[in-house]
Amino acid sequence: MKITKADFVTSSSNHNQCPEADFPEFAFIGRSNVGKSSLINMLTNHKKLAKVSGKPGKTQLINHFLINDNWYLVDLPGYGWAKVAKTEKEKWGAMIHDYLVTRKTLICIFVLVDSRLAPQPIDVEFINWLGEVGLPMAIIFTKADKQSKNKTQSSVAKYKKHLLKYWEKLPDMLTTSSQTGTGKEDVLNYIDGLISASK
Repeated sequence: MKITKADFVTSSSNHNQCPEADFPEFAFIGRSNVGKSSLINMLTNHKKLAKVSGKPGKTQLINHFLINDNWYLVDLPGYGWAKVAKTEKEKWGAMIHDYLVTRKTLICIFVLVDSRLAPQPIDVEFINWLGEVGLPMAIIFTKADKQSKNKTQSSVAKYKKHLLKYWEKLPDMLTTSSQTGTGKEDVLNYIDGLISASK
């Protein structure tokens, strides 16, 4: 798949404001500093489609982008250490939860994980929750350019070992770098395959 068109559609503060569910949707979510906006911009060939910020927590709404006029890329607020009030975090949590469990056209949730880090409790907790409620998901390891290929492979292996404590069959996993473009084709082909399978 090649992305030739990417248009911002709308930002929503709750799932009821989201666009009509008329296209397959792929949601991207991760901790506040995982490099989500950079990854979205790399995938779509746009430098400024998603707002990249030095301050984690920039994304505060559900952002829909229409890709190639036939599927939605959905940028969800990050979770983790964004410096916002507790009440604001709780509001985000409810908004994300309601979107994930009610959106009928949601084909896959991509959970972004920093490839340099050991499994973080907040990520594992979220991944396990998705598994428990039966939502379709895959894990994208980001920032692979920040370390050697061997270290990235070692990190992924550790992650798999950790998740096998909770999962019988592991979710699919992809490795990316927004700086070098590593994994771009893998992610887009994965999405393409899921769109074809959903028809």
